[in-house]
Amino acid sequence: MARAGLSGFISLVGFEDFRDKVLAREYEPAILLRRMEGRGKPVLFRLENVKNDVAGNVVDTREKLYKALNVDSDEEAYRKLIGSYEGQAAPRTGWAGGYQESSDGWMGLPAIKFYERDGGLYLTAGIVVACWKGTCNASIHRIMVVDKDQARIRIVPRHLWRIYREAVKERGSLPVTVVLGVHPAYLIAAASSPPYGVFELDVGSRLLGGEPLAESPIHGNPIPARAGAVVEAEITGEMGPEGPFADILLLYDEVRMQPTMRALKVYVSQEEPVQAVLSGGLEHVMLMGFPREAAIWDTVRRVVPRVHAVRLTPGGGGWLHAVISIEKAHNADGKNAAMAAFTGHPSLKHVVVVDSDINIDDPRMVEWAVATRFQADRDLLVVSNVRGSTLDPSGRSGVVAKMALDATVKGDKERFEMARIPGYEREVR
Repeated sequence: MARAGLSGFISLVGFEDFRDKVLAREYEPAILLRRMEGRGKPVLFRLENVKNDVAGNVVDTREKLYKALNVDSDEEAYRKLIGSYEGQAAPRTGWAGGYQESSDGWMGLPAIKFYERDGGLYLTAGIVVACWKGTCNASIHRIMVVDKDQARIRIVPRHLWRIYREAVKERGSLPVTVVLGVHPAYLIAAASSPPYGVFELDVGSRLLGGEPLAESPIHGNPIPARAGAVVEAEITGEMGPEGPFADILLLYDEVRMQPTMRALKVYVSQEEPVQAVLSGGLEHVMLMGFPREAAIWDTVRRVVPRVHAVRLTPGGGGWLHAVISIEKAHNADGKNAAMAAFTGHPSLKHVVVVDSDINIDDPRMVEWAVATRFQADRDLLVVSNVRGSTLDPSGRSGVVAKMALDATVKGDKERFEMARIPGYEREVR
């Protein structure tokens, strides 16, 4: 499946075809992606000055994401991702070929202005691959295109930032390869946060059964064997303004001085599409949120008998709010689960813990559990002045208050049973 790349996955799940007209870079793709998100199929469209087809809403639903992972359930998905953090490195092959060199540089790629106050045209689905002194990292970063040769990349203080700082200090720049338009399993892996030194594309390869990685043509960085576009670039020590940009919470991130990334060579596939992710859309929420759901599941399952499922909710941007369904052995397990969730995903702000009879994909049922099984004087947990997410504008430089609601049954279960109509049951996962 990986050898077929993104085009193979799209053929597997089907697509909506909007290639009958060429879209302008400003707003038109965002309107299309917003209108069609969550409807079950990816979309293919054409964009001005971009030779490849552009794909969007590729994994904007849980069903498509699980199809990309070839799993059938929440727990199977969590186990597969967490388990893929360990294992043999993917086999390596030479440069795959099948590409044409583009003279359009960054401008030949699906750089789009999504929202009114965005600071420019943005690439949102590029996996940035960097190797430094034997350690490789692959992560997704927003890239603001300045012109055909220059872009600015937003790097938060995580693994790529560590590699970048070391490389710039020693040699003045960091060689990187940016790939767009790959099988979504690689995007899921690149959006995850394994320990430093675990290469995310090796994780993607394991998710796909051990698919080989190719070597990029100039830097020799390991990349997916098939991609819509491959950019050999360098991130320099030169800084410039980046932003504003509407991020996952649909709030405008501030303008910052960020590193300049120069394109050395751009190669585009004759067969594969490239991809654009609508910032703040369902696909963005799914890609960022699902790996953190798996991390929450992995920590919570160590303190309670069973975790049925975890949801980072769309209203919380797939980042700040969670609902967790558990089995309890003790009345205090609900609060223990909440505290473990905050450990598993430190950006988490609010969490609701419910019993397994509550369908956590149904907000009405979750609210019902809070209404009937929660008392604020005994079931509310508030933690003040702790590290949270810098995306939360109500915090102070990432310092926030966190809240957990234990909406699980305490006492006689029969008294808290939801009335049901025989022959008609809500789906409970």
